Amino acid sequence: MSHFSYHDGVLCAENTPLTAIAQQFGTPTYVYSKAALTENFSAYADACKQHGRDQRTALVCYSVKSNSNLAVLNLLGQLGSGFDIVSGGELLRVLAAGGTPEKIIFSGVGKTCDEMRLALSHDILCFNVESVAELHRLNQVAGEVGKQAPISLRVNPNVDAKTHPYISTGLKENKFGIAYEEALSTYRLAATLPNITVVGIDCHIGSQLLDDAPLLEALDKLTGLIDTLANEGIAIHHLDIGGGIGVSYNGDRPVAVGDYLARLFARIDDWRLLKHRGAAIKVMFEPGRSISGDAGVLITEVQYLKDGAVKNFAVVDAAMNDLMRPAMYEAWHEVRPVVQRPALAKTYDVVGPVCESGDWLARARELAIEQGDLLALMTAGAYGMTMSSNYNTRGRAAEVLVDGAGFHLVRQREAPADLFALESIPE
Repeated sequence: MSHFSYHDGVLCAENTPLTAIAQQFGTPTYVYSKAALTENFSAYADACKQHGRDQRTALVCYSVKSNSNLAVLNLLGQLGSGFDIVSGGELLRVLAAGGTPEKIIFSGVGKTCDEMRLALSHDILCFNVESVAELHRLNQVAGEVGKQAPISLRVNPNVDAKTHPYISTGLKENKFGIAYEEALSTYRLAATLPNITVVGIDCHIGSQLLDDAPLLEALDKLTGLIDTLANEGIAIHHLDIGGGIGVSYNGDRPVAVGDYLARLFARIDDWRLLKHRGAAIKVMFEPGRSISGDAGVLITEVQYLKDGAVKNFAVVDAAMNDLMRPAMYEAWHEVRPVVQRPALAKTYDVVGPVCESGDWLARARELAIEQGDLLALMTAGAYGMTMSSNYNTRGRAAEVLVDGAGFHLVRQREAPADLFALESIPE
C-alpha cells in the first residue's frame, strides 16, 4: 500500500495524516486514496493501450459491488471506466455518479422485472444472463417495453479459481452462470428469441485470485465456444473475462495486472491468427478488488485494553458491522498503529463492541498501543463499506477521499435517527 505510509511516526494517506481525519470526522472512518485508485485503474487501462487496444476494443468495467461510493465511481468514470453492476440500485448509483449507460453491464443471478425495465430504459451496454429462466424473462420484459435486450451469457467454465469457497464462482456447484455443457443450446435459444440480441460471452470464476492460470484456462474454454458458435452463424462481438485478480492482505503476491493482460492478449491474438479472424473481438474486464482494495483503510479508536488469562483484547469502536470480512471469511487485514509508539508490544485480539463472539477484526497481533490510540485496518477499500450493516443500531462509518494533502468527506456518518427514520409505530 504505497500510498499509505508513515511520516515522522504518523501513518498518512498520501500526504494527509490519518490523525487529522480522525480529529475532524471521528471514528470509525473509511479513508480512500485518490492516487491509489487512479494508479490501480491505470494498470488495466495502460496495459490495454500497450497491446494496441482502445475503448472500441477493450473496456474496463469496474465492479461496483466492491466499493460503490459516489466519489469513487465518479473518479473512475472520469478515468474512462465502465461499470459492472448487480442491482438496479447500483445502476442508479452509477448514473448519479455521472457514469454513462453505454458502458454499463448488468450481472447477477436474480434480476427482477423492475430492474430489467430500468436497465432497458437507460439502454445499457449489455445484460450478463445467468440462466435460461432469466433469458425468457428478459425477452418478455424487453418485448413489453418495445426494446431489444443486448445479452451475453455468463458461462460457467467449471474452472477452479483456487480461492476461498465463498468467493469461488466458476465451479459446477456454484449458483452463478450457465454450465459450459449447456451454453451452446442456450445460445441457440437466445438467437431465436425476438427481443434478444446476442452480443457477447462472459465468465467470472471467482475473486482474490493470486495466479492468472485459472483465468487463462477459462479464456481457452470461451474462445473454443466462440468458434463453435461462429460455425452456427451466431456472432460474438465481445468477450468478457470477468475480474478476480487479488490484492495483498497478508504478504500475498498476486499476479501483476500488466503481466496477466500481456498473457491474455497474446493468447487472444494467437487464437485470432489461428482461426483467421479479421476484426478484433472486444475484450472486457470486471475488476473490483484489484482497483479499490488497497486504496482504502478503516481507522478506529481503541476504547479499552482488556487483559485476560488466555488472551488480551483491544476493544475498538469499529466492529463486524463496519468490516464484515474477518467474521465472514476469517479474512486477514493488517493492523497498524496510526501513531507509532516506542513501547513494548503485546499480543492482542482486536475486537469490536457488537454483541457477538464473532465480532473480531484481527487475532493475535503484536501491537504497542494504549487506550485512546488510533488503529488502521489496511487494505479495506473493497468489500468494507459495501458489506457494512446497522446491526446493534450502529450507524455506518463515514467515508473520506484523500487527494494529496487535502481530503474530502464523501459520506457522512449515519446518526441513530437516520436508522429508524423509515420505521413507524401503528396507532
